[in-house]
Amino acid sequence: MDKTLIISFTLGILVLLLVFRVISASRQPVLLRSVAVVVLGDVGRSPRMMYHAESFATNGFNTYIIGNKGTTPIPSLLSLPRVRFCYLPDPPRTIKGTPFLIAAPRKVVLQVFYILEALLVRVPNPPEFIIVQNPPSIPTLALVWLVGRFRGSKVIIDWHNLGYSILALKLGSGHPLVRVAECFEGFFGRSAYAHLFVTRAMRDQLDSKWSLRGKKIVLHDRPPAHFHRASESEMHDLFLRILSSTSSPSVPAFSNLSSPSLEGWLPSYDPPQTTPFTRILPHLSLTSSESQPSTAQRDDRPALVVSSTSWTPDEDFGILLDGLSKYDKIAKGNNGKLPKVLMIVTGKGPDRARWLRKVDALQGNDADEKDRWTHVRLLSMWLEAADYPLLLGSADLGISLHSSSSGIDLPMKVVDMFGCGLPVCALNFACLDELVKDGVNGLVFNNADQLAAQLESLLTNFPSSPTLSSLRASLQQDKHADAARQGRGDGGQDGEWEWCTWSQNWDRVMKPILLSDLSVDRE
Repeated sequence: MDKTLIISFTLGILVLLLVFRVISASRQPVLLRSVAVVVLGDVGRSPRMMYHAESFATNGFNTYIIGNKGTTPIPSLLSLPRVRFCYLPDPPRTIKGTPFLIAAPRKVVLQVFYILEALLVRVPNPPEFIIVQNPPSIPTLALVWLVGRFRGSKVIIDWHNLGYSILALKLGSGHPLVRVAECFEGFFGRSAYAHLFVTRAMRDQLDSKWSLRGKKIVLHDRPPAHFHRASESEMHDLFLRILSSTSSPSVPAFSNLSSPSLEGWLPSYDPPQTTPFTRILPHLSLTSSESQPSTAQRDDRPALVVSSTSWTPDEDFGILLDGLSKYDKIAKGNNGKLPKVLMIVTGKGPDRARWLRKVDALQGNDADEKDRWTHVRLLSMWLEAADYPLLLGSADLGISLHSSSSGIDLPMKVVDMFGCGLPVCALNFACLDELVKDGVNGLVFNNADQLAAQLESLLTNFPSSPTLSSLRASLQQDKHADAARQGRGDGGQDGEWEWCTWSQNWDRVMKPILLSDLSVDRE
């Protein structure tokens, strides 16, 4: 028998023994004001679940976070005394050449064992709530359903997207495994104490499709309170840190790409007095002990455009590269009315290397002269949690390429950008208008031609671009208007465009759910 099958069979027996061993000891009273937050993946790359955990903890819940260790979680979460991380071991790497039909079940069996051990052993008392991120659906939905029933915990499913629709991107919608995944997701996802949805479209579609049981609530993504438009001094400090991130004197420190050099492409700079984007005003010195240095953005800076991504198939970077190529051609003949564009793409993911090779070909010396970028540079970088909002708050424009495998979720990257006062150009799909209002807080495009035209419109006469300034001003007005609504206690009706911080939205939507069925004094 294949060694992999033997290992999988043995682990399956161990899982069953663990379940039967713990079930007898798990019928303890539920511990009020406690929650297990389940993330099958890197906790530090699951912002919505980290925000959930932070909100539970700051509202007095003992909070157990179950997920994989990887990226450092947000600093505010690490400092909370009520938060405990129960990290899952990473499954052993699949032997190269192992068929998917063998490797996938083996991985699932390991995940079942790790998650059950965390929920049944490392969480000492049955938690009052278990909130689980979906997707992934297999095996987490079945496991929290089982544990919830045996331990008396109330299960909350936070629907980010659909697991089977993501699997269909890889295998095709008609594949038997996709149909099995859809049935699995529907069966174990149907019943819960509460269902949270990132869009109204998702709530309506899943309720109609699967006749969901339990409370059904839309909780739109919102940024945490520390996301904001960066000040000039914050911008200057950020760019100095980025510039000093390697020992190289040239600006490829912005990226881990080997080419091209940005030396001579960006305006000259002399740190710490200047960066390519900011400068210390001449009447003050960085060494002054009597006052903070006064900084300003440079008028000759390139436009800083950002896109955040997980480099997956549901984001078509071909549209971005074609749009940037078209903009580059327009800028070459525009007599200086259009700025150079430094495009920074943040994030990690499976398709990153493939797309960056295409970028190298477009902006390297090997490209045909007529196609070679002269007004555009694209760099990829990974930022720590503390610097990511600062980059968004320092940028001039954001671009979202999220197209949604299901068509009913929304890109959280746009939420982050709005929280930092950053207007966006967003690729259109079915329910995008729940977040991006075309011509109000951003622009919506369908293809590369439209994206290039929007870049031209927004960046003409940069940095004094009236269209861009108008979009940015609308985000500030939305924030102030919602703050006023929060003060009056009318956080916005279901169909309204509302804007606020994550904590304001969570308190308005989640607190009634958590407290509604409580029959004892929790204070």
